[in-house]
Amino acid sequence: MSQLKMGFRWFGSKDDNISLTQIRQIPGTKQVVGALFDVPVGEVWPQEKIDALKQEVTAAGLKLEVIESVNIHDDIKIGLPTRDRYIENYIQTIKNLAKAGIKVICYNFMPVFDWLRTDLHHQLADGSNAMMYEQAKLPKDPEALMAQMKSGSRGFSLPGWEPERLAALQDLFDAYQDVDEVKLLENCKYFLDAIIPVCEQYDVRMAMHPDDPPKPLFGLPRIYKNLADMQRIEKLHESRYNGFTICTGSLGENPANDLPAIIREFVPKDRVPFMHVRNIKFVNQQGDFHESAHPSSQGSLDMFEIMKALHDTNYDGYIRPDHGRNIWGEDGRPGYGLYDRALGITYLTGLWEALEKM
Repeated sequence: MSQLKMGFRWFGSKDDNISLTQIRQIPGTKQVVGALFDVPVGEVWPQEKIDALKQEVTAAGLKLEVIESVNIHDDIKIGLPTRDRYIENYIQTIKNLAKAGIKVICYNFMPVFDWLRTDLHHQLADGSNAMMYEQAKLPKDPEALMAQMKSGSRGFSLPGWEPERLAALQDLFDAYQDVDEVKLLENCKYFLDAIIPVCEQYDVRMAMHPDDPPKPLFGLPRIYKNLADMQRIEKLHESRYNGFTICTGSLGENPANDLPAIIREFVPKDRVPFMHVRNIKFVNQQGDFHESAHPSSQGSLDMFEIMKALHDTNYDGYIRPDHGRNIWGEDGRPGYGLYDRALGITYLTGLWEALEKM
């Protein structure tokens, strides 16, 4: 049967209070999911910086084969004439990553906001805290949301919330004014048609991350919300290198999404090089939720059925636990503490062992 390539997202020695030594001590964890966070979006990732990151990870006894994320410049998503320059930069970054042995690039095609929550430190009954989304508390003004996210970050950088990119927020919204879902899909196809032949040549697989939350917000279109969206995206460019990151938490934020069915649809097609497996807890009928510990009993998603779907389809790709709580007095990056994600890995590998022995 297949073996999971278990990983742990790491933000680098300069911006993560978790060390590679600690990550290596999590049973079954062989991979670090990393990135360069000091290169502006749209610019080429320098080979020397990629190589330095790879050397740092391998020196700690771990592998670096998945990058999350090489973010896409808004000019590409909007479809501006300048997009070709940024696509060429992206292609060069793919080539540079391939030279360092990178096999998968996780990315998203979300306009403006990479992901969002209304509370980054929601207090739970057990004394831990986790990120939460409540529709009624979503500010109507995007600038207010930005201020809210910044104050809740407690000094940590938030992936996808680059301050230099979002500095002129109203200008960015104005640029997206004529971009609807159809146009965003067209621009995604333009991007994929340009990069996938390079990915095939250099053996680097693209893995699009779902929209989070999986619904339109602030009038911005969303193209990866459910199974039907995924079927459209796979047809934009027919290649196993045009793949998905299936994030159970993001897709699971819509209770209508059948996560095991989505897995059974796309894993056999070899379109899922990367999995994010996490749980969430719905708090009302309106779909408000907070993030939870990974076990099924702690949230609203059936993690056994999710892992069983992966097992039944012989999944052998990369996988990592996703957002967890801050527990045991830890005050880490929202969603990315050490202890709860380590517990998540132990739980997921325990489920996998049980499935192997059934």
